[in-house]
Amino acid sequence: MKTKFEEIVDVNRFGKNDPVNLNELAKLAATEQVSMSDEKILFLGVDVQNDFLEGGTLGVPGSFEDLERTIQFLYAHFDEISHIAVSLDTHFIQQIFHAAWWVDQEGNHPEPMTIISVEDVESGKWQPVKHKEDSLAYVKALEENGQKQLCIWPYHCIEGTTGVMLESQFAKLIHFHSFVHGNPIKKVVKGKGFSEMYGIVQPEVGNEKDESLLSYLRQFDKIIVAGQAESHCVYESVKQIVDYYHEDHAFLKQIYVLADGMSCIPGFEEVSEQGWAELQKSGIQLVNSTDLTL
Repeated sequence: MKTKFEEIVDVNRFGKNDPVNLNELAKLAATEQVSMSDEKILFLGVDVQNDFLEGGTLGVPGSFEDLERTIQFLYAHFDEISHIAVSLDTHFIQQIFHAAWWVDQEGNHPEPMTIISVEDVESGKWQPVKHKEDSLAYVKALEENGQKQLCIWPYHCIEGTTGVMLESQFAKLIHFHSFVHGNPIKKVVKGKGFSEMYGIVQPEVGNEKDESLLSYLRQFDKIIVAGQAESHCVYESVKQIVDYYHEDHAFLKQIYVLADGMSCIPGFEEVSEQGWAELQKSGIQLVNSTDLTL
């Protein structure tokens, strides 16, 4: 590729307000010629959004370094990667995992990272402002089905805010890729329902699956995954794909997760390490971006 990395991306502008000028990118892309790969290779960027980067409301430590390695990988394998998909965590203020949903007996809202258990709800320690029966049922379902507890997250990725937007340098590169390869970016919006939705396939509570997305993923010869956070949305996305295609070992062996393209939310490192170790038994591969050849 003749277009220089620096003509598209400015690594010193990570996380900054740097509008993506699609018309300028289109002009630059018109001068580019690439050798298209015979394989269909998908890059899946999970929640590469401003609020999950350092400085964001739920910024993940190390995310800028992860992003630089990911963008360098995308540029290095620009010809080989044929398609790009991204997920967009998208929320409202009044959702069950945000503080506005809950109050204590004095009417105070919980602080971010507060864990709310079934016992907390049943005892009245934390009370939902609305939908009391549904809220208790949700917390019970989390503990019974997923062996998890409800975590109150900082307000993040609120629809209509800059926090929900793709990080601008990443957005520039993937839209440049779309212009050159002629393939639209598949954008998967998740998280607007009653339940939290870490993974791209289904919510934390509920059995509905995005069958259309699962079919879309299956068409590719290889899938490379990176994004934020390693402990939550990246992990759950890959786990949901593995759970659905658990008998399709040949497909799962062609899923590569960039270990140096994601980081954990602090406090979740140990459980994340255990989860990834289990997932690798299915055949998916955890690799560093510099060690993966396409």
